[in-house]
Amino acid sequence: MSMANTSDFRNGLIFHHKNGLWKIIEFLHVKPGKGPAFVRTKLKNIKTGQIVDETFRSGEKFEVVKIEARDYNYLYNDGSFYTFMDSETYEQISLTKEQVGSDNLDFLVENTEITIAFNESEPIEIRLPLHLNVKVIDTDPGEKGNTAQGGTKPAKIESGATLNVPLFININDVIRVDTKEKKYIERVK
Repeated sequence: MSMANTSDFRNGLIFHHKNGLWKIIEFLHVKPGKGPAFVRTKLKNIKTGQIVDETFRSGEKFEVVKIEARDYNYLYNDGSFYTFMDSETYEQISLTKEQVGSDNLDFLVENTEITIAFNESEPIEIRLPLHLNVKVIDTDPGEKGNTAQGGTKPAKIESGATLNVPLFININDVIRVDTKEKKYIERVK
């Protein structure tokens, strides 16, 4: 275990706090005119996904989790488990819906290359690529000539999620999406 203090804070850092593992989503060092400096943070609970605001005294110590991240390929979901294969060793790992995380499920498509972060042998986080190309499987017919700015319609993508796309997008189009913002970026030629 390695110890660190608030000067080591960075986005994405995972550490032990209140009997759980928490990831820093954002933080701000505050130096008030009077009184001691502190750090305001937004933390996400790795297991539950719960997000909380916490304040730490400047210089406060905490235990950093040593994370090992490995590349995997998403194979399939059998109804209860999502199975991934280690890109180097070809070993397979099966995770529950909770372990994968509902945000990730929106964009999990077979053969997607993802990263799984482990705390020793426990998988604690799945990281999707920031941008993914996905196929549109259902949407209202595209409107020819309607490329007016701002017009959007819902489209269902192959992972099962629905997001808003421009009116000219059709079924079977491949679109590039931002998995963090859950937004359409562009149509892929």
